[in-house]
Amino acid sequence: MMKKSSSRRSRKTTASKVALKGTISKSRRKGELRHVPWGSIPLEALNPQLGRKSIVGKEIMLARVFLKKGCIVPEHSHPNEQVTYILEGALKFWIDNKEITVHAGEVLTIPPHMPHKAEAVEDTDDLDVFTPPRADWIAGTDQYLR
Repeated sequence: MMKKSSSRRSRKTTASKVALKGTISKSRRKGELRHVPWGSIPLEALNPQLGRKSIVGKEIMLARVFLKKGCIVPEHSHPNEQVTYILEGALKFWIDNKEITVHAGEVLTIPPHMPHKAEAVEDTDDLDVFTPPRADWIAGTDQYLR
């Protein structure tokens, strides 16, 4: 019985460390299920060719980025690790002295602090994962995109 109890305690601790904001009740510290349809998240229009929707957790950020053909994401770097998965379309990246075109169904991993630039080769729906969450996106200080 003691093992079961300590196991429950460690699961609660782990859940509270990784839970999305708003999924742990402050009054009871009990985990709650959170279901977030993409359609319920407002589109943040950054410029006429670029928009995004994002969900932020404690240690991770998930964002859908919508780019019109020809949209340029200027060269930049950030302290966040990034995983980019192209849902539809294609993005050409200039990274690590290479040109890499990532098509629908493909993934690109970008280490922290690695400068990169991208161009939408087609209208593109891109799913980006960042860890930790992008503080500049949350604060709206990402002027290179606006």
